[in-house]
Amino acid sequence: MSPVAVIAVTWNSASVLPGFLAALPDGMAGLDWRLVVADNESADDTVEVLRALAPDATVVRTGRNAGYAAGVNAALTAVDPHDTVLICNPDIRMRQGCAKRLVDRLGEDVGIAVPLLYDEGRNVPHFSLRRESTVLRALGEATIGNRRAGRFPRLSELVTDPAAYERPTRADWATGALMAISANCRAATGPWDESFFLYSEETEYCLRARDLGYATQLEPSAEAVHLGGDSQMSPHLWTLLTLNRVRLYGRRHGRVATLCFRGAVFLREASRAALGRKVSRAAATALLTPGALRATPGPHSNQEV
Repeated sequence: MSPVAVIAVTWNSASVLPGFLAALPDGMAGLDWRLVVADNESADDTVEVLRALAPDATVVRTGRNAGYAAGVNAALTAVDPHDTVLICNPDIRMRQGCAKRLVDRLGEDVGIAVPLLYDEGRNVPHFSLRRESTVLRALGEATIGNRRAGRFPRLSELVTDPAAYERPTRADWATGALMAISANCRAATGPWDESFFLYSEETEYCLRARDLGYATQLEPSAEAVHLGGDSQMSPHLWTLLTLNRVRLYGRRHGRVATLCFRGAVFLREASRAALGRKVSRAAATALLTPGALRATPGPHSNQEV
């Protein structure tokens, strides 16, 4: 079996790195692996923690807060093109044998394998599988909520059927906190899209891989804890997530369809803003702002990665 490159992108991650690094040996059990970390100009002790706790790791310093996709691409420059890669958030804690189960799931047409993700202290997996965006799904989520709509595949992006998380299940895309990607998929798909500074980069990558014949598939026997999986977002981050979702839809569809999709997303955010949800108020305002969808955060943005 070829070596596996474990890739992590850090930005002020000193507090979560020790746990991530401590879990790696068990999580990577049974594999030949090396760690490559791209650091997006952390202002804390991230690099020092890495050097102290993982002296054999390769550290690629981007020199700026370049965004998540740019960090992934920077780390990939230090990886053999024939290696399978495991892309991780530093707030992931892999459970025993997680990585090998993911790598074993990769195959001729499965280019991306993802695990069951759990919140810290909870034994209920996240709903981490997603369907591709459509206007009808956006409307379904706006009117009855994504979890209720998730029971109906045509009405929600979110896959909420518990049975889907009990068997190997293919999805259009999945939460990108931990992904194994085959060398063949990497070669066909190319680099991650750096125009998405944060959010939607994994969506775009999975959809592009799918379009080229490489599926994203859940491996339920692989498990990991995601410390940030249930965290609350700031209004700015929720707005960025919402705008990037519409931007990505617009790249894959025509102008009229995109206007309809933007309207459905606005309906969702406006209805929740009316109930007092501050993050939705910020997102709804941004959706009405001329030029908002053309704007992308600059390379020196202070957004968290």
